[in-house]
Amino acid sequence: MTRKEFILKEKLDQLGAFMIKFKTQQKVHEIGKVKIGGQPGENFTVLIGSIFYHGHKIVRDEKTGEFEKDEAEKLVNLQEEMSDKTGIPALLDVVASTENSLCRYINFVAEVTDKPFLIDSPSAKVKITGAKYAREVGLEKRVIYNSILPDSKPEEFETLMECKIESAIVLAYKSNVITSQDRVNVIKELLPKIEKAGVTKPLLDTFVIDIPSLSLACKALLILKSEIGLPCGCGAHNAIATWSGIKTRFGSKAVKSCTVSVNLIPIVFGADFILYGPIEDCCYIFPAVYTINASYKYVRQMGEHLEF
Repeated sequence: MTRKEFILKEKLDQLGAFMIKFKTQQKVHEIGKVKIGGQPGENFTVLIGSIFYHGHKIVRDEKTGEFEKDEAEKLVNLQEEMSDKTGIPALLDVVASTENSLCRYINFVAEVTDKPFLIDSPSAKVKITGAKYAREVGLEKRVIYNSILPDSKPEEFETLMECKIESAIVLAYKSNVITSQDRVNVIKELLPKIEKAGVTKPLLDTFVIDIPSLSLACKALLILKSEIGLPCGCGAHNAIATWSGIKTRFGSKAVKSCTVSVNLIPIVFGADFILYGPIEDCCYIFPAVYTINASYKYVRQMGEHLEF
């Protein structure tokens, strides 16, 4: 063995020490043609970019759902381009504040991509309408309902059943949730309700709201994957979105570097999907995530794992 080969092997051994392999069988959900879940390195992390979110410059009127169609299509194509270059699956989190706007956005997304997509709103009524509309136009197999949490209304569970929505984000958010175990408990309480509603492909979101909660969410992710084996992830970008003093303290350029950091941390711990934030960020999120995914995939092939 040459010195160069020895150094390479040593580096791979060090990297392998951080490569997690869960003892519990890991489930892989196939939604459309997208696979989500599995052992770290088995499938690339699915990246989900938000579009039509509150304050998005391409939206002319949030109430009516009027938007700059050409600009929206450019953003979708840009994320698809980054997906093609990296091999990382890319989905859209379609955010709306009104029923009319969500239906309008659904029509657009269904035209420009054949991938699954999330329907998202602060209003349960809006999400319910979106799910019913998706069923009406035959898109229910492509819809991921975002999200179900302990405060979700009975009508939401009924809608999931009636509309035959197979996939939903199960969010570990509750007013008194603080610790990692709290998050795990919330998810475990919700899973039977989700199953009863006909959701066969749940995606577990361990809930990030700020910088301190990111580590707690990652620990909850580890526990859930090790105990249940279902696909897990989080909206890691919230850690930066709620950090009001970041620009004042570090300057505007720090936002991008910190956004990359918070989105990478859950992936190191085995996250299967990440809601990475505004779709515009795809240009630097996808290459960064690809770096981690590629490393994990190679180490997995080498058989170097830390069992958990």
